[in-house]
Amino acid sequence: SAAPLRVSHRKLHRLTYDIAVVGAGIVGLATARELILRHPSLSFVLLEKEKELSLHQSGHNSGVIHSGIYYTPGSLKARLCVRGATLAYEYCEKKGLPYKRCGKLIVAVEQEEIPRLKALYERGMKNNVRDLTIVDGKGIRDREPYCRGIMALDSPYTGIVDWRMVALSYGTDFKEAGGTVVTEYEVNDISMIKESPSGSTEGNNFCIITFSQGNELRCRYVLTCGGLYSDRLSQISGCSREPRIVPFRGDYLVLKPEKNYLVKGNIYPVPDPRFPFLGVHFTPRMDGSIWLGPNAVLAFKREGYKVYDFSAQDFADALLFRGLQKLIMRNITFGVGEMYRGLFIGAQVKNLQKYIPELSLSDVIRGPTGVRAQALDRDGNLVDDFVFDGGVGDVGSRVLHVRNAPSPAATSSLAIAEMIADEVENRFTL
Repeated sequence: SAAPLRVSHRKLHRLTYDIAVVGAGIVGLATARELILRHPSLSFVLLEKEKELSLHQSGHNSGVIHSGIYYTPGSLKARLCVRGATLAYEYCEKKGLPYKRCGKLIVAVEQEEIPRLKALYERGMKNNVRDLTIVDGKGIRDREPYCRGIMALDSPYTGIVDWRMVALSYGTDFKEAGGTVVTEYEVNDISMIKESPSGSTEGNNFCIITFSQGNELRCRYVLTCGGLYSDRLSQISGCSREPRIVPFRGDYLVLKPEKNYLVKGNIYPVPDPRFPFLGVHFTPRMDGSIWLGPNAVLAFKREGYKVYDFSAQDFADALLFRGLQKLIMRNITFGVGEMYRGLFIGAQVKNLQKYIPELSLSDVIRGPTGVRAQALDRDGNLVDDFVFDGGVGDVGSRVLHVRNAPSPAATSSLAIAEMIADEVENRFTL
């Protein structure tokens, strides 16, 4: 497990900083680290609402280091993923963090999937994904003896890591460089200072961040990396609420340990363009377990990891948003199917048996759950790339919001951090 990161609980050593970073998930931690390493003379504070760091998406994910196959060539997502994977492996090596380069097969089980698989190969090549090859049925069995398919993409550069451990290591780097990390500080408001401190004329140069406890701090600039709350953080600073965040829960199954021999590396389906999400896959974990899944169903609470978790505000927020209504209408069959597979494990297993026929219902148990912050526009389109947003006016010009950092944000985290740091430097002329 990760080395404990000492943080200040409910304790700010000072009340004025140059830059405040809101949100200590993997993107916030990576960016705070990058900024302080570039600007060691500035004072930084990292604010997290939970008792611990990187508890949500950064600590509830499949733990894969992606190689960059799926993404549109030339897109930000593709460039950041390919660079991010290289940086992630280098970082783990340098810090002595355990990882495994166990590879990934994207497997076609139906003839109709082969053109899509070949198109994925072309994408991967254009994105400069390392060591990508196409293999036939025998090649699949050579790599995954229990997997059946007609053809597959083999990506040996794909790996696995404990992303929360990596995130906490970023936090340690930030602290060691002189940054302050405080937990249990939930941001309620971001506004301009009303009066100049101690009679000076510099009052207009500071933002005030107010916390749910009622106390506050001032800073020259604010960067938010709010994940599941990125739209609400934007709204309280007077910026746009769109794209809106809609939470989707993903439930995993876990192979019983005596059946772990069935899976060696990552086994993924060929994505179906008719559906908004990737589909279930087999993922080995650093602790030796094998996760199967996840499905994707609307969560009734933004950080609701249990089936019955419910927040009236989050639920109403999602359902009253026209973008979600349109997404549901376009994908009603897929959505009902996902809910059914979530309730009845047998239906999920039947799906997985296409790839590993030996798998049976008695081989799996219910596993962990994650909630994904899916950004949606008002037309019901999944916002598939990174979105950064500032505002206008006194506050907006001093705030930068990371509005959407979609999967594979963990893989891309160090590359995203470079890009956000560039944006911060340009916007705020550091």
